[in-house]
Amino acid sequence: MQSRSFWRYRYAGYILFLGLCLAHWPAWGQERVFTRQDTLRGSITPERAWWDLQFYHLTVKVIPESKRFEGHNLIRYKVLHSHQVIQIDLQEPLTLTKVTQDQKELQYRRDGNAWFITLEKSQEAGHTEEIVVYYEGSPREAMRPPWEGGVQWEKDSNDNWFIATSCQGIGASVWWPCKDHMYDEPDSMRISVNVPAGLKNVSNGLLIGTEEQSDNTVTFHWKVNNPINNYGVNLNVANYTGWQETFPGEGGALQVSYYVLPESLTAAKKQFEQVPKLLKAFEHWFGPYPFYEDGFKIVEVPYLGMEHQSSITYGNKFSNGYLGRDLSGTGWGLKFDFILIHESAHEWFANNITYRDIAEMWIHESFTSYAEALYLEYYFGKKAASEYVIGVRDIIQNQARIMGYFGVNHKGSGDMYPKGSNMLHTIRQIIDDDELWRRILRGLNEEFYHSTVSGKQVIHYINEMAGQDFTMVFKQYLEDIRIPELEYEIKNGTLHYRWNKVMDDFAMPVKVRLGQEEVVWLHPVANQWKKREITGKTLEADPNFYIVTKKRNGLKR
Repeated sequence: MQSRSFWRYRYAGYILFLGLCLAHWPAWGQERVFTRQDTLRGSITPERAWWDLQFYHLTVKVIPESKRFEGHNLIRYKVLHSHQVIQIDLQEPLTLTKVTQDQKELQYRRDGNAWFITLEKSQEAGHTEEIVVYYEGSPREAMRPPWEGGVQWEKDSNDNWFIATSCQGIGASVWWPCKDHMYDEPDSMRISVNVPAGLKNVSNGLLIGTEEQSDNTVTFHWKVNNPINNYGVNLNVANYTGWQETFPGEGGALQVSYYVLPESLTAAKKQFEQVPKLLKAFEHWFGPYPFYEDGFKIVEVPYLGMEHQSSITYGNKFSNGYLGRDLSGTGWGLKFDFILIHESAHEWFANNITYRDIAEMWIHESFTSYAEALYLEYYFGKKAASEYVIGVRDIIQNQARIMGYFGVNHKGSGDMYPKGSNMLHTIRQIIDDDELWRRILRGLNEEFYHSTVSGKQVIHYINEMAGQDFTMVFKQYLEDIRIPELEYEIKNGTLHYRWNKVMDDFAMPVKVRLGQEEVVWLHPVANQWKKREITGKTLEADPNFYIVTKKRNGLKR
């Protein structure tokens, strides 16, 4: 039998499995080179900036035998200032076939995955307009979903089609035409998906109708009543069965629906007993579920899972842990189904509060990774939560920074998951008030309800609520690969201490135990020795702080 430490090392592959290494950083200190396509995808171009997205009606015909999509997207927008060219994104090998405004065909040109459409009608500030974009083709197949996304064309054990989309990193335009930048979301959306008879489509929001067509197909109509980010939109097609229940939550009666393959029904009914529990825990920590009008769904898919808004996709083999394994090596990770907990927590941090630029993907993943511990804390206590957070430190790489590059659709390193969680856990220790910490988490979801945000906004809110300035703490953990080192020496009844391996302006209080009993707060600063008189002869930092300590003999000044 392998040791626990072996498995913790072996499944540090979590970094790979969660797609954390998709951001291929250059060697430390080297410059990253980006292309024009990176800029067109990741920046707010002039052809995006002039219009405010308000509504999509996406219509897609799924043709499994040829692995093709055919459809169109009605895009409603408000003119912010006059401009005559609009950018819509659609990735190869898909192609636009026609664009209309007021039933009149428009001219357009392609620049890689960006399509620039010339509008003939004068676009006047304050007016609401629509275009309809028609498209077709065989969308890119997902090679390693959800991390290398696209469309997955699988078969279930009864040889029925089992089809799913996933597209966070690659972008929603890999399978449908849209304004593929996170800063702007539609206020609402409709999704109409046509599939062969005998199959069902499950997408976001509430099912408002089905239509049987004369060509032996069925169209499923879904309505999303709330703002939704592009990658949160999904399409799932299978011979689904399922059931519904009602969760009595803070916002009233929440419709909870489950869609699984028939052969999964028994296992799913047992495993998904965790769903009401996770909803209860996360409403406690984060506030009311943000999308009551759209319900909450768990949908079985042929990949691991993803946080599609109101349509959480699931493929964790109906087992606890991460594919049956505990990422923390503590045993606590087997007390819950990782995909159910992690992806559902994204309804608050990702779908309710959404990053404006993928460079700050930590806003989604750090809080959601910490939500795993908060779930444990709600049901098993603070000690369990702390042990779990501390346990995942073994899979932190510290080889590339968490913050990505802005304006080029580039995310930072996978440390945004375990290191980001430990960053928040450390900040919580400094705040040293659990009820205030809870108010901050709930307050974030209220302050930035249905909003796209920057990291600066999130940090400013935490600073204001806590009455402390954590700007440099966030900067250190997000933008530097070094772990803060508390360097110290005890000599002749005097403790000398400082922060080492940190940014120049870094200053962070830390709780330590001096000797056997005395617990004190130290306030070290970067590269500057401080001292205090003590009676003990040893120093032990509180393990809840993600730092290292180094005892030094003989100070040089």
